[in-house]
Amino acid sequence: MVEASQWQHRITGEWHGKPSLFDANGTWVGYEDIRRSSVFENGATTYYMDGALEAGGPLASRFRLGAPFAFGVVDSDQNRLYTGPDFYGAGQPYGAFVDAHYYGPGWQVDLNTWNHVLPDGDTQVYSSVLYQGWAVVGAFNGVYKRTTDHATNTATQDMVREFLAAETRNGPTPYILPTKKQYAYRGTCELWNADQKLIGEVRVSIGLDPVDLLRTRLDVTWAGAIDRRYRVEWRRDGTRSFYEGPDAWGNAQAFGRASYPVLHFADEWKMKGREFMIDAVPGMGAGRTLTVAYELFEGNVLSAVLHGVLIRDGD
Repeated sequence: MVEASQWQHRITGEWHGKPSLFDANGTWVGYEDIRRSSVFENGATTYYMDGALEAGGPLASRFRLGAPFAFGVVDSDQNRLYTGPDFYGAGQPYGAFVDAHYYGPGWQVDLNTWNHVLPDGDTQVYSSVLYQGWAVVGAFNGVYKRTTDHATNTATQDMVREFLAAETRNGPTPYILPTKKQYAYRGTCELWNADQKLIGEVRVSIGLDPVDLLRTRLDVTWAGAIDRRYRVEWRRDGTRSFYEGPDAWGNAQAFGRASYPVLHFADEWKMKGREFMIDAVPGMGAGRTLTVAYELFEGNVLSAVLHGVLIRDGD
């Protein structure tokens, strides 16, 4: 009998979310009210996605469809293959995080999707950056909650209703670091190698020292399975931001609560990542909980994946 993969076990159940849609410049344009499930049955896996786009601006006609998505999945903890008809491609799990690249004929975009199941097992941080060739068209991102009894349990239905209302408020909130007080985000992350094997734990600290309303000095330390410390000045320009040395250089694009940086260090290492302020709310500035996922490249070759949850101290 064929057994489901570890990743399949992580995502069993129904996931409820209201991810926001952003255009290529990071401008919020709408929501997608989504129910997702990945069903393993009789040795076969099928992924279902049902929802409706609210608003959407100029992108609405591209991302509104007349029927729910459904596509086959070759279940695996190495390469999960998406076999159509609604999506074609593959995804690679690294523990509780998966990096997927695929094409959606209905949306007519290439997608790079990052899903990160948090330690509670019932919260998932999601993003899909959408491409036309090499050019970014837009992005979806948001948070999902898992249920197993939504159809029959009124308490679960109430929880989902309240959660979706919070996501409606929080989804358009911009990614902004603290601007007038020193803070630090700290937590223990997992490090996985490119062969999808767990290397070990890494204690991550991101110290924030505001310079002014648009600039913050970052003092970042990784200790454990990988050791690195770097300092960099981060400068924000709307939804764009820039990392201006002295130890790393690069830039980032934010879509709502999530920032997507690419940093180049003084040696052969490069980092591509996502930093998602899961509980950032309008009018409150930086959130308390920062989920991070970083892909680390050595000489332009993927070497490791680092992911986890950081909590803000210094309040």
